[in-house]
Amino acid sequence: MAATTSTTTGAVRVRPPRRPASTIQRERNRWFWVFVGPFAAGLLVFVYLPILWSVYLSFFDARNTVTPTKFVGLGNYLYLLRDPAFVSSMGTFLVFAAFIVPVTFACSLALALLVNRARVAQAFFRSAFFLPTACSYVIAAMIWRLSFFNGARFGLANSLLRSVGLDNVNWLGGGNYWYWFVLVTLRLWLQVGFYMILFLAGLQRIPTDTYEAAAIDGATGWRVLRWITLPQLRSTSVAVVLLLLISAFQAFDEFYNTLISVGGYPPFARPPLVYLYLIALGGGSQDLGLGSAGTIILTLVVVVIGVVQLRIFSVGGREDRA
Repeated sequence: MAATTSTTTGAVRVRPPRRPASTIQRERNRWFWVFVGPFAAGLLVFVYLPILWSVYLSFFDARNTVTPTKFVGLGNYLYLLRDPAFVSSMGTFLVFAAFIVPVTFACSLALALLVNRARVAQAFFRSAFFLPTACSYVIAAMIWRLSFFNGARFGLANSLLRSVGLDNVNWLGGGNYWYWFVLVTLRLWLQVGFYMILFLAGLQRIPTDTYEAAAIDGATGWRVLRWITLPQLRSTSVAVVLLLLISAFQAFDEFYNTLISVGGYPPFARPPLVYLYLIALGGGSQDLGLGSAGTIILTLVVVVIGVVQLRIFSVGGREDRA
């Protein structure tokens, strides 16, 4: 029943009845699922179900079909672990990760430190460096291959070399390793801005009093970076390294779209995802069982590396939460 109250003028105001707490909670739950439900359904249908189906396919001889009947157990896994081409692709992943992770980490941290110290147009610099992150890897790879490093006289890179008196370079062919420079610069241009933003967020969490106290004690330059900035960025740094490792594991678009024009892949230039793509979808056999087994192996490798990294740096422990 609605409650009534009287005012000094004699008018009567009717208060709306108070709704039960259970009704309010049901309405909140309903609106929660209205907004989150479509996303959760899409995540289930397009992410988790394909992952589970891929695990299922990895135990079958699935050639040109997604509904296999011939069970092979661990046969696909054993075949891949004994396949020199797959082992070589894993070596490419490790070499690529060992180089691109520290280089991207250092460049992102350096940019974050510079932008964080900027007193003018800081928002402009953040946007300018972050903007390449929105670019498609396929489009960027095509620009790098057809315009910047195409190996012709009119390519941007060779035009710059000739301007300083150097000869043209066949960047993507000719039996040399210049293609690594092309791949690394492409990856840096696409990713540095994103990790710069992560480091900026970590830098802005460091209290300014810490730097002021260090300045009073006479600490400047490298000493401040070594003993204050880097320790305060430990959690951010571990997260960035883990994301970089996962991103290196997912390297596909730049390798496939950049090197496809050279009539094959140069030595140590075919990462695991390119190799598995050619087995599962690119070749005539379309062996989905082998492709699924390869993705499970790569996932386990990344999980193991991530767990070891978190153990080494003790992220998530009591001292880290404090």
